Amino acid sequence: MLMSPKDDAAEAAVQLFGDPLRARIVRLLATEQMCTCHLIEETGARQPTISHHLRILREAGLVETEPRGRFTYYRLRPDAVSGLADALRDLAAGAEQARGRYRPC
Repeated sequence: MLMSPKDDAAEAAVQLFGDPLRARIVRLLATEQMCTCHLIEETGARQPTISHHLRILREAGLVETEPRGRFTYYRLRPDAVSGLADALRDLAAGAEQARGRYRPC
């Protein structure tokens, strides 16, 4: 079954926020730009784990980087967050429409 772009976006949103640490990183980056060392300090996670989650968020287009001296800072892309919010709203609307609809066995 082929998925529509809306379905792709909704699935991406669920995958991105399905991991508690990744969701926490997103919440932290919503308040200010941070480098890896800040995220390690705030979450208590190890550097390879933080880097893994940041890579996933960058590849999804949700986070962008800015080099500042020896450090790389990460920030959320507001337009990408808005797109995910739209996808989640569509997912919620679909769930509302599915109430009382059962697939026969």
